[in-house]
Amino acid sequence: DRKINSSTTDSAGTGRVRDEIAFVSNDDLPEPVLYADGCVDDTKIIMLCQKQEMERLGMTVSSGTVIIKKDTTNLIGISIGGGAPLCPCLYIVQVFDGTPAAKEGTLQSGDELLGVNGASVKGKTKVEVAKMIQAATSEVTIHYNKLHADPTQGETLDIVLKKMKHRLVERMSSSTADTLGLSRAILCNDSLVKRLQELERTESMYKGLVEHAKRMLKAHFDVLQTYQQFGNIFAAISVREPQPRASEAFRIFSELHRNLEKDGIKMIKSLKPILADMGTYLHKAIPDTKLTVKRYADAKFTYLSYCLKIKEMDDEEHSYVAIQEPLYRVETGNYEYRLILRCRQEARVKFAKLRSDVLEKIELLECKHARDLASQLRKFIQGLSTLASETVERLESIPNLFPIEVDLKSSAFQYKSALKFQPAEELEEEVHQAEEAIEIPPISAKPANGSGGRNTIDELLAGFEEIDLNRSCTASTAETNNDLLVELGLADIDLSAGASTLGANLLEDPLIPDLGDFGK
Repeated sequence: DRKINSSTTDSAGTGRVRDEIAFVSNDDLPEPVLYADGCVDDTKIIMLCQKQEMERLGMTVSSGTVIIKKDTTNLIGISIGGGAPLCPCLYIVQVFDGTPAAKEGTLQSGDELLGVNGASVKGKTKVEVAKMIQAATSEVTIHYNKLHADPTQGETLDIVLKKMKHRLVERMSSSTADTLGLSRAILCNDSLVKRLQELERTESMYKGLVEHAKRMLKAHFDVLQTYQQFGNIFAAISVREPQPRASEAFRIFSELHRNLEKDGIKMIKSLKPILADMGTYLHKAIPDTKLTVKRYADAKFTYLSYCLKIKEMDDEEHSYVAIQEPLYRVETGNYEYRLILRCRQEARVKFAKLRSDVLEKIELLECKHARDLASQLRKFIQGLSTLASETVERLESIPNLFPIEVDLKSSAFQYKSALKFQPAEELEEEVHQAEEAIEIPPISAKPANGSGGRNTIDELLAGFEEIDLNRSCTASTAETNNDLLVELGLADIDLSAGASTLGANLLEDPLIPDLGDFGK
């Protein structure tokens, strides 16, 4: 009985060992350090371990088991690659989004499949393994070797060059890229491209609106300064006018122009928040979205580069199969290919996240554009309409001031000038001859009684007629106007420069590069 029991135990133990061996891959080899001083067989094991380490490209693996529930289509959501007769192992090529395998989150691209529901898959083809998974009822137990890969290891110079090529091809048409023979990966039915084009057109339209509005307000400001100068001039005339009725008329006229200037400045200040809101949308919201788009484009080009790299490696495998030649990386576990698969999966996750962020920000911008633009333009037009109605009311409120009777002195049109007026016709017919210049001494008037003090005053105040008393006032007025322009946000507007038309901004194609003066 004892022998029978022992033999039964041995057979049971052997069965367990077989089950364990069924899920052991070539990666589960002893550490070479333990056999540093061993025999010849141990040296062979060391060399085998070192060779296996080189084939794995320095990556490590760890075994595990996961249970995945099937969906209604009797699938778990993975695609399988490798397998007999070319590759010694089977591995996961892709985990599809929204499937049971993706929701469970354990399996990743590049992981090796060891068994399905307790049955070993070693030596089987990928079609046979797929049938084994489909044969399960509601749950599938997957035995796997997790590949611990470093994504930076897969970002080689080839991937960097492919990213640069995708950036270059992005600005080309498909026919041009095909003519140049540039291979690339593209996203089919990418709706985000059209959304980005609409964002570019919206930005161009806002630039035109803001520039046009600022130039119009700057033109209003210049007209208002003219009103102010009119008011100051007529106020000075009213002060010096001796006739009361004319002085009052000039005063009312000056006050009217000053009030028009005040109403206009009030209108511009009321419209300033509208321009500030449009500027916030143009200079903050849109650039922030474009920065996210830039990060999204980098992730997109990285993902497309890995897709193109995988396509090239697949073509290489097919070419070797066509000539019936073995490919070394496939025969040794295809670790390089599995590394690129893992890098592509992580690049796809980052790409999908940034894509959702870009779509969300673009939707927010479009909602704000549709909601705020109409109200902002309505407020802008109402502000101009209010100014026009107030101007008409002020003009109608004042009495009829003209014509104005002004008392003039008999010497009002007598000018002190040494030159005699001659008609233009006589000047044209007259022939000028050169004469010798003769210096004429100044004529000194005879001092009358008490005129000695007058000469003394002229000597003391000599040169005072050259002093401009309005110069300081002009400088202070210019400084005040500059401060007011800065306050209104119109200091950088130059009306002398040509303005780009709003229609050109709306019809501008953002995908066409700027050719400068080449096409002119």
